[in-house]
Amino acid sequence: MQKKVLVINTGGTIAMSIDESERVKPQEEHAVEKIQPLLQRYADVTMINYLNLPSPHMTPEIMNQLRLFIQEELMQHGYDGVVVTHGTDTLEETAYFLDLTLPITVPIVVTGAMRSSNELGADGPVNLISAVRTAADPQSSNKGVLVVFNDEIHAARHVTKTHTSNVATFQSPQYGPIGTIAKKHVSYHHAPLVREHYPIANPTANVPLLKAVAGMDPRWLAFLFDQPVDGLVLEAFGLGNVPPAILPEIQKLLDKGIPIVLVSRCFNGQVQDVYDYDGGGRQLKEMGVIFSNGLNGQKARLKLMAALQQTKDFAELQQLFDR
Repeated sequence: MQKKVLVINTGGTIAMSIDESERVKPQEEHAVEKIQPLLQRYADVTMINYLNLPSPHMTPEIMNQLRLFIQEELMQHGYDGVVVTHGTDTLEETAYFLDLTLPITVPIVVTGAMRSSNELGADGPVNLISAVRTAADPQSSNKGVLVVFNDEIHAARHVTKTHTSNVATFQSPQYGPIGTIAKKHVSYHHAPLVREHYPIANPTANVPLLKAVAGMDPRWLAFLFDQPVDGLVLEAFGLGNVPPAILPEIQKLLDKGIPIVLVSRCFNGQVQDVYDYDGGGRQLKEMGVIFSNGLNGQKARLKLMAALQQTKDFAELQQLFDR
C-alpha cells in the first residue's frame, strides 16, 4: 500500500517560468502541478497550492501560518509525510523554523529548484520526486525537518544555500548530507543528534541581524537602542571577536535587557570565548553576550525569536543556545 504524502506548494523558482526576455516570473498556475502524475508512482500524493510567493517575500509570520496549516492537515488526514516546495533564497530559514516549532515525528521535507520550470535542465521535477520519495520512506521519520536537493538529504539545522545559481547550492558545511537518494532507494548514513521544540504562538519578536566588519561604526548599534528591538544577533569575526569600538554600544544594549547572540561569519566552526583582548570573545562572554552553538546568523535569529517566547533570562537563553 502506498504511503500518503501531502505536497504543499508555496512558490519560488520551481513554480516560475522564464520568458523570451530571459526574465523569470511567477506563473498564474503552479508549474509543479504538471509533475503530479509522475509523483503517483512513488506515493499517494495530494497536492495543495498554498501560496505562490517568491521566497524573499517570506516572513516569520507566514512561516508560522504554514506550520499551523501543516499541523491541521496532519491531524485531519493522517498523512505519512509532507513535502513543502519553496523558493531557495529563504528555504533554509523556513525549514529551520519548521524544525524548531513542529512537534511531530512524520517526515517533513522541503525542496525547490534553482532553474525555472521551462528552463533547459530544470531541476525542479527531479528534486520534487526525490522529496516525495524521501517523505514516503519510513527511515525519514524522527529526523527533524529535511531539505532535499540534488539527490542529497540535509538536516534543516545545518543546511545553507552556498551558491547563487548552481543546482548543488544546498550544502551542510562541516557536517555534510545525512543521506542520499539513488534510483532504487533512499539511504541514510547518520542522523541529527539535536532535536528541539519551541511552542510558539506567533513569532512577533523584533530581532535584527548585524555582521561585524573592519572599522565598524558604533552608531550602527547605537541606532538600535531607541528602536523596539527584542534581541540582536551579531555575526562576529572568526571564533567570536568584534571591533573594540562597538563594545560600549553592546554594553548599553545588554544593560537595557536586550539579549545579544553571537555567531561567526565563518562557514565552519563555532564561536568560543578564547581571545582575551578588547573585543575578544572572552570579554564578550564576561559582558553577558550569548554564544551560539554553530548556527549561522539567519538561523540564530529565528531561534532567538522562538526562545524569547520561553524566557528573557540571559542565563536560560545561553542554555538554550548551548544545544
